[in-house]
Amino acid sequence: MTTNDHPESLPRPLFLLATLYGGMTCIAGVLGSKQVALGPLAVEAGIFPFLLLVAISSSVAALYGRDVANRLVRFGFVPLGMAILLTFIVLSLPTDEGMYEPAKEAFPIVLGQTWRLMIAGIMAYGVSMTLNVWLFSRLGKPGTRFAEVRGAVASMISQVVDTLIFITVAFYGVRPITELLLGQSLAKVTLSIVLVPPVIRLLIWLARRMGAPAAAPEAEPA
Repeated sequence: MTTNDHPESLPRPLFLLATLYGGMTCIAGVLGSKQVALGPLAVEAGIFPFLLLVAISSSVAALYGRDVANRLVRFGFVPLGMAILLTFIVLSLPTDEGMYEPAKEAFPIVLGQTWRLMIAGIMAYGVSMTLNVWLFSRLGKPGTRFAEVRGAVASMISQVVDTLIFITVAFYGVRPITELLLGQSLAKVTLSIVLVPPVIRLLIWLARRMGAPAAAPEAEPA
């Protein structure tokens, strides 16, 4: 029996989604260094890979079931932790004197994070992504039926929770956080409505084209 025929081998669509998921956990922290203006909304750019994480986990839950999606979320701690560790090591190493001068000064500013920011990011990721998978699964029967709507609702709620955890842990006692909480929550709810449904639709379509199961998985225990 070849590896592709082995019943326990990782399906190609799931492998692709898991690879994309791992990449987004790493890049979210880097892009979060920039604030972007979307009309009247101001949001840190890390929300875009984070919304992709939401869409991927919801798509995996729809195609392969809640248990697989929860495992994906847990495995996401590995690239997230490695990215933080490697960033810390690189920042600790001496800088080459010949390095391009603006980049020499900008690098530690962009990638340097306090311990509070790191802890806040890990906590917010774990709670919000687990909540997203749970909400998506509870909002309908297993399978892809109404996946876009379920994903948007789960994203709106989980992203508000993500904002509450991250901003409170990272900035409480350092700066006023009420306006920051309200602004970030509004931006994330809006983007969850606009971006998450079409991304879920696209991911499920691509996965199906690559051989993902067309039939809904069997019902799972609550």
